[in-house]
Amino acid sequence: MILNWSRLKYICLGILVTLLTVLQVDKSIHLGQQPVVAAVTVESNLNRSPTALVQEGKERYQLGQFTEAIALWQQAAEVFAKNSDFPNQAAVLSNLALAHQQLGQWQQGNESISQSLNLLKGKNGEMLAQALNIQGSLQLAQGETEQALTTWEQATNVYQKLGNQVGVNQSLLNQTQALRVLGLYARARKTLEQINQNLKDQPDSLLKVVSLLNLGDTLRVVGKLDTSVEILQQSQAIAQKLKSQPHISVASLSLGNTAAAQQQPEEAIKYYQQAIDTATSPNTKLQAQLNQLRLFADTKKAAEFQALLPQIQPQIENLPPSRTSIYARVNFVQSLQKAQQKRQIAAPILATAIQQAKSIGDLRAESYALGYLGELYEQNQQWNEAQKLTEQALILAQSSNAAEISYLWQWQLGRVSQATGKPEVAIDAYNQAVKTLANLRKDLVSGNADIQYSFQESIEPIYRELVGLLLEPQKTKKIKNATDINQKNLQKALDLIESLKVAELDNYFGEDCLINQTAKIDQVDKTAAIIYPIILRDRLEIIVSLSNQPLRHYTTNISAIELEKIIREMRSSLRPSLGQKQRQAIAQKAYNLIIQPIDADLANSGIKTLVFVLDGSMKNIPMAALYDGKQYLVEKYSLAQTPGLKLLAPKPIQQKQLKILIGGITESRQGFSALPGVEVEIQGIKSEIPTEVLFNETFTSKDFQRLMRGTPFPVVHLATHGEFSSNADNTFILTWDNRLNVKELGELLQIRDEDSNTPIELLVLSACQTATGDKRAPLGLAGVAVRSGARSTIASLWSVDDNSTSQFMIEFYNQLANSQVTKAEAIRNAQLAILKQPQFQNPYYWAPFILVGNWL
Repeated sequence: MILNWSRLKYICLGILVTLLTVLQVDKSIHLGQQPVVAAVTVESNLNRSPTALVQEGKERYQLGQFTEAIALWQQAAEVFAKNSDFPNQAAVLSNLALAHQQLGQWQQGNESISQSLNLLKGKNGEMLAQALNIQGSLQLAQGETEQALTTWEQATNVYQKLGNQVGVNQSLLNQTQALRVLGLYARARKTLEQINQNLKDQPDSLLKVVSLLNLGDTLRVVGKLDTSVEILQQSQAIAQKLKSQPHISVASLSLGNTAAAQQQPEEAIKYYQQAIDTATSPNTKLQAQLNQLRLFADTKKAAEFQALLPQIQPQIENLPPSRTSIYARVNFVQSLQKAQQKRQIAAPILATAIQQAKSIGDLRAESYALGYLGELYEQNQQWNEAQKLTEQALILAQSSNAAEISYLWQWQLGRVSQATGKPEVAIDAYNQAVKTLANLRKDLVSGNADIQYSFQESIEPIYRELVGLLLEPQKTKKIKNATDINQKNLQKALDLIESLKVAELDNYFGEDCLINQTAKIDQVDKTAAIIYPIILRDRLEIIVSLSNQPLRHYTTNISAIELEKIIREMRSSLRPSLGQKQRQAIAQKAYNLIIQPIDADLANSGIKTLVFVLDGSMKNIPMAALYDGKQYLVEKYSLAQTPGLKLLAPKPIQQKQLKILIGGITESRQGFSALPGVEVEIQGIKSEIPTEVLFNETFTSKDFQRLMRGTPFPVVHLATHGEFSSNADNTFILTWDNRLNVKELGELLQIRDEDSNTPIELLVLSACQTATGDKRAPLGLAGVAVRSGARSTIASLWSVDDNSTSQFMIEFYNQLANSQVTKAEAIRNAQLAILKQPQFQNPYYWAPFILVGNWL
């Protein structure tokens, strides 16, 4: 199992309800809430009652021994069929469908649930609702999302007729999984709110405890981390009131997982310790210990890691064969690898996991164990063994329809092939991994079907490494022209980077909600150049797209670490206190890396606008401040940024009379300082363009929504504090009464009819800044730009002097009122106007204002 705790919010939560017992299968979070028992060989069951067979099957299922569960339940189903006990036969068939699903045996699972539903035809009781829940789970796992939603809606209706509120809540939770995959996020959110309200009305009981636990885990999956904490704490409080020790410990475990998702490792470790101290189930205790061990490895707490290790190892070695056991072993080995501890015992542990998986017939679990054993051999440069094991793992994953595992082994084969000097084989393997990821994207961002991953660790490197392979011939010289590499590979590399940008923002939102509209440069702006800097481990690649010309390509051999250092230096140099000579020397270093190689080609092509699709931490520095030794880049070109051309459809601004809605705050609010210059800024804008203003206490979320709904403003200008962060929940705009995070802001800005002929041409955020010390904070700015629905967004990379900001904004709108000026030209002219003033010549005052999106 891929256990990357930095993205725990993507953990799958599947609520699967059997007819005989509620089996809350949270495969990625808990090892199981039942005690670990010794494995028992399935003996002849001819003389055993079907009830006993069902019960033992349930126990085997909960231990992850799905093959044994199937054998027991099949025998029970045959006995019930012979006795014409059709209701119990239907129940067991539904259980069988669940077990087949766990093993990826879709045909058998579908047949079992169809037989169950046929036996229940004409019935309208709880068995039917539970069978429908299981059918929906099978449908979702096979990509039949709309059918799954319909099936779960039918289950909800049945539960409602029965007055079974617990069943209603469970089937509604299932619906939210399908809604997210379909991109119906507003409905998913309303459904979660409905479940929460339903639970508030219920009396305290263990059923309420369990329902709240499920809701809290679901909220973590969908990224509502603060709400997840609140719900899980409610669940734990009721469990404490009812003195239910098992539920208290499980709630602590879930709270630890949410704290880990919030990147609060100390808080998570504390919750895991509570779970360890209070657990009545060995499995709950072991899962908490494993999670804690991983965090000790991640946070480099060597002493704590060493102290916990001997407590876990005997438990791992004594686990009976089951999927739970196999995943626990893989988890344990990953922590050993991360902490570089006792690596010599890793291979035997994985070898045991492989044998256990074979013994229980679990192909998915066997694939996991084989693949990670192959990774061990790869790390030891034992290439033949690594290749054989990885190929075996891939065959098993594909035969189980486990795409979420397949891409890992395709990537691994690519790495091994590259290391052994087989570039064509490596490229093919990487292409297969990317193709698998493309098919998986909805699942990856919606936390569906066993998928849990860290984007930066498990997804992004695949794209970058393949780009590096496609552009490999450029590695031998300092700088080389694009004509030395074929256009097909250049276009493939460009397509990969565009796809990576889309996937990056999907991951940021935890939603597959972005519109992909590829824009060809010659159809957009013949005087613009699109520049793609691509940061690879050992070099900087730059691809340039010019109108009606072949793609151009340049390579500079510089390590990612060295490049990061230069970027950090430039960012820190853009402060008023640093001397001009030192600042410009650093800015010239960055210029020589990014622009100097392409300078002549840009000049010879009549280019007026440079549009950057920036990579990594480059997004933290303003391109306008790059310096060639004589001029800043903004003195030579109009500039813009875009998260990627697939993420926008550039169109010129509609030349109707502009009308602006301004929301502004001057007073200190919610812990933020006053912004006295905002009033001057607003008055200056009002003097240029017709304006409606929400000011201080009138700038509330409610009034903002009312005006957005009632009047089609082409320009929305927010002169208020805000922050861009790598976490969507922490990217926000301040109103008088609220903090609107990026998703909420997007909902407010998009409330008018999509068919409106007056889209938001421009969103201006004049007092925002990127979160300090957050390398990926510009994702927040890109997220606002995309999610707002505005064609263009202007924002600042840091909070700027009030006086220069108000002057910049007034001059910008003065320029924009000129129908012959593009947005990129308007922002450039405003920056030049500030630059010419002696007191504002430092880029600190004018450079942070960037245009994201449509530059026309």
